[in-house]
Amino acid sequence: MNVIATAIPEVLILEPRVFGDARGFFFESYNERVFREATGLSLPFVQDNHSRSARGVLRGLHYQIVQPQGKLVRVVAGEVFDVAVDLRRGAPTFGHKVEVRLSAENKRMLWIPPGFAHGFLTLSEHAEFLYKTTDYWAAAHERSILWNDPTLAIGWPLAEAGPGAPTLSPKDAAGAAFADAEVYS
Repeated sequence: MNVIATAIPEVLILEPRVFGDARGFFFESYNERVFREATGLSLPFVQDNHSRSARGVLRGLHYQIVQPQGKLVRVVAGEVFDVAVDLRRGAPTFGHKVEVRLSAENKRMLWIPPGFAHGFLTLSEHAEFLYKTTDYWAAAHERSILWNDPTLAIGWPLAEAGPGAPTLSPKDAAGAAFADAEVYS
């Protein structure tokens, strides 16, 4: 596994070792020992999630203020523009973001530690998004930051997502401004 550093040291891009030939390909999408050796992290993943989104769907920016979740995310069909925002008040990177393209083609994964908001925009006709979490989903503690908050200045590639993008859930359309959002101490 190849680990690529990002502008926020705790957020990591992971490239698995892919074995391919004329028949197709094979790779280990997760191996606890390889993950630990490559990242130095030993984590209790407790939940796997799978979502499918149409072109132009934007999900996020989500986080849980209690029971914060670390997420290991990847795309198995299509392509997304993925974003992690540091919500750890007092961290030198508080309010900073990492933006990365994840696709079935590049097979990259992104490690997003607890204490970050997360979101993605679907750039292909559809995308299937898989992620492992380090804590369980807790609806009562889920929060959302407005996707287009000017303070964050996320470079969403809306033109690539198609006319009318983004398509938001009511919860995401009503997300909090970054300045008003609950964050981690």
